[in-house]
Amino acid sequence: MKNDPIISVRNLNYAVNNNQILSDIFFDIYEGEFVGIIGPNGAGKSTLVKIIIGEIEEYTGEVTIKGKIGYVPQTEEVDVTFPMKVYELVLLGLYKDVGPIKRFKKEHYQKVKEILKILNVEELYSRQIGELSGGEYRRVMIARALVSEPDILILDEPEANIDKPGQELLLNILKKLKEEKNITIILVSHDLNMIFKETTKILCLNKTLHCHKNTWDINIQDLKNLYTEDFQLFAHLNGTMKAVIDKDDRIF
Repeated sequence: MKNDPIISVRNLNYAVNNNQILSDIFFDIYEGEFVGIIGPNGAGKSTLVKIIIGEIEEYTGEVTIKGKIGYVPQTEEVDVTFPMKVYELVLLGLYKDVGPIKRFKKEHYQKVKEILKILNVEELYSRQIGELSGGEYRRVMIARALVSEPDILILDEPEANIDKPGQELLLNILKKLKEEKNITIILVSHDLNMIFKETTKILCLNKTLHCHKNTWDINIQDLKNLYTEDFQLFAHLNGTMKAVIDKDDRIF
């Protein structure tokens, strides 16, 4: 028997100025799952994430969260030209726990060091954030999300501005976090290869939820239903991502 879901969404609807962004969304996510969210541009993926983290509240339906969330946004929230060191940026992830008035203690700085070590960037501790590469900056933002020891880690297109080796390193880090800490991970991405490689469940979102399946059960028809425009997709066949199909089912 499964435990109660760590995230439960029931009959979620969200509209802006009579423009329906999300319609009739139902799903459950359980502790320790690695969930990918895929869909075309404008599908409502980032909107769904903002509702889950509480940034958007003007929706109808029910969203239940049982656990603390760490969030890595799609776009930069910090002015990288601002004179701030890496450890100071990561400490921002503890503000809700420590409060804006109290001062950080020795154990907080130690926690930052430990998180940076887990992410293989401990040498960046005193580096200015403006000196970081795209991949380094992304891992530091993940450190900021993890420093408060969340139960759920949500990443919105973390592969942006990272080269392929950096993406592979990021996936390995996420896999390690899931295995060692049993943290629930939600990964939003346009990179299907990245999604299919490590996730255990996939949400197919395009305004409404087209499918919610085990990753290995996603098939070509699911992808065709999701990406309704002219497209080319890497299809997940026999555990690999080697076939390319178009809207006419031609496989290359």
